[in-house]
Amino acid sequence: MRQYEIDNSDRKAYPLGLTNIKGGIHVSVAAAAKSCSLLLFMPSAADDDFIRIPFPQDRRVGNVWSMTVLGKDLGHYEYAFEADGKPFPDPYGRSFAGREQWGEKSQASRLLRSPVHQEDFNWEEDCALHIPYENCIVYRAHVRGFTKHTSSGVRDKGTFRGIAGKIPYMKELGITTLELMPVAEFPEVVVSRHAAGHPYGEQKTEEKLNYWGYGAALNCAPKASYGGRKRNPSIELKRLVKELHRAGIELVVELYFTGQEAPVYVLEVVRRWVREYHLDGVHLTGSFPLQLLASDPYLVDTKLWASSWEGVKPGPGICSALGEYNDGFLVDMRRVLKGDEGQMNSLAFRSRRRPVNCGVINYMAGSNGFTLMDMVSYEQKHNEENGENNQDGTDYNYSWNCGAEGPVRKKKITALRKRQLRNSVLLLLLSQGTPMFLAGDEFGNSQNGNNNAYCQDNIISWLNWNQLSTHQDLFDFVKTAIAFRKEHSVFHMAAEPRMMDYLSCGSPDVSYHGVKAWVPEFDHFRRQLGIMYCGDYGKKPDGTKDDTFFVAYNMHWEPHEFALPHLRRGMSWHIVFDTSDSENNGYYAQGQEPAPKNQRQIVVPARSILVFVGKKSDGRERKEDRMAEKPVQKPKEQTQALSGEYTVEEV
Repeated sequence: MRQYEIDNSDRKAYPLGLTNIKGGIHVSVAAAAKSCSLLLFMPSAADDDFIRIPFPQDRRVGNVWSMTVLGKDLGHYEYAFEADGKPFPDPYGRSFAGREQWGEKSQASRLLRSPVHQEDFNWEEDCALHIPYENCIVYRAHVRGFTKHTSSGVRDKGTFRGIAGKIPYMKELGITTLELMPVAEFPEVVVSRHAAGHPYGEQKTEEKLNYWGYGAALNCAPKASYGGRKRNPSIELKRLVKELHRAGIELVVELYFTGQEAPVYVLEVVRRWVREYHLDGVHLTGSFPLQLLASDPYLVDTKLWASSWEGVKPGPGICSALGEYNDGFLVDMRRVLKGDEGQMNSLAFRSRRRPVNCGVINYMAGSNGFTLMDMVSYEQKHNEENGENNQDGTDYNYSWNCGAEGPVRKKKITALRKRQLRNSVLLLLLSQGTPMFLAGDEFGNSQNGNNNAYCQDNIISWLNWNQLSTHQDLFDFVKTAIAFRKEHSVFHMAAEPRMMDYLSCGSPDVSYHGVKAWVPEFDHFRRQLGIMYCGDYGKKPDGTKDDTFFVAYNMHWEPHEFALPHLRRGMSWHIVFDTSDSENNGYYAQGQEPAPKNQRQIVVPARSILVFVGKKSDGRERKEDRMAEKPVQKPKEQTQALSGEYTVEEV
């Protein structure tokens, strides 16, 4: 007996997909076909056991089929569509049943069906946080890998709830913005076909795991297995967003597009995620319409990240929160860290870069490539377990193993690796762009040299939280460095430093120095650079003027002497960070920063970064303090640097 009727009088305009209305549902779907139908299934029914409801031909507009269906019990069904006899899932489905179990091979051949009933969610007063780029600390994680390991200590491992269980941890670390790798409903079990003549062997078909989630997906729905068994993934994600916002943490999700999607579909997908899930931002990867997204009024204040926004001109109606997200910083700063020649221009450029109309996301390690620990432990990729004869993954890691490949027990090598890790953290956090950490890098997570773990759903990709105690010193250093950055706005200005004294306070906002103060050296063989930050150009969280800092970078394998710029009378330099000082874990507590006896010059150890802060001296006037009162004629080289006559080209 038929339990439904079609309401031909309903001529309202509805969005594509399914919309719950009073007494029934409205469905709309795009299909270039002669006929189209709605298929209704009971949850336990087989894919060939359904009720077919044809769309009326007179309700078709172009390739869009629409109808309103009334019925009391429609909420008990699951639905899909059929075009010219071929069933297919709703591209705009908000969730899909049957995918709750991660990695179940039988899912690959099943028709994906969406529940008709859409559960309501009470957002209360929740809204996006809109944290400015200069105040953000980004943390990138994989939903499953973040908490799947038995050591994670959460109840619902590998799910949105598992992430919520780590909110106190992220707060302690100092994270402001969580970024999640693809969370849309993607097929984690994919079929790989090797064509004849393929270098890996004869033609064959095999199943492979798509752990990361890049590829074709049903982009409007959160992944069912990330919601957990017998839970609505849409509601679970909304709860996560709400809890993150309560803790003052933003959420940005990555959406991947193959380039085969229609531009209007991409736009609607991004709008839905932002509107329905109160997202703070979307990281766009793959192929998508830049100008269309950047100029959409619904997204004007939403963080939109892409590898480049080249061609999108700023102006009225353009998104005010565009963000550039690519490997430029990683490549340049890893080469700086290694001590490659000709990199001091890159250090100066990357450390100050903050485009006027676009944020920039800086990182030393990303999902694609070595983790931070592997960056200092391996020079060659070790992807054998991917089953591709170690041919996959990039060959350019810009890494240095500090003298031995892989795990070692030699104290000199392990100490050098720790120093390099501390250096990499400061290279990231003392740069003006928005810093991003790959989850686990703060406690030395390793993938055993695998730089392309796209198919590794195991301990290679799962974070081993036991390492948090093993590398507690690294975690403490990262946490301290993040807090330091937040405390001092001269390291995260709202606009790129001008390298000019535009406040007429006697010093430019940022200045560069070499072996001699005010004389920067950018010769190809140089591996040392000093950068001074004038506190008059920044404010502390309490509104008072910021401190003045001098950062001495020595990336050479030999120690170098640096001349310290003069401070105002009554001030002296104190050491805040010294990455070579393993005894103190590379930093000194506030109020306990030691003052070098020699305030005019200091020897910086090999492969080390020292950060000095100008503080009031103990009252004993030094000779150099008196000298600092006298006007200092800046050498010609620095004048040129401040005027921008030397250039630094972006790689």
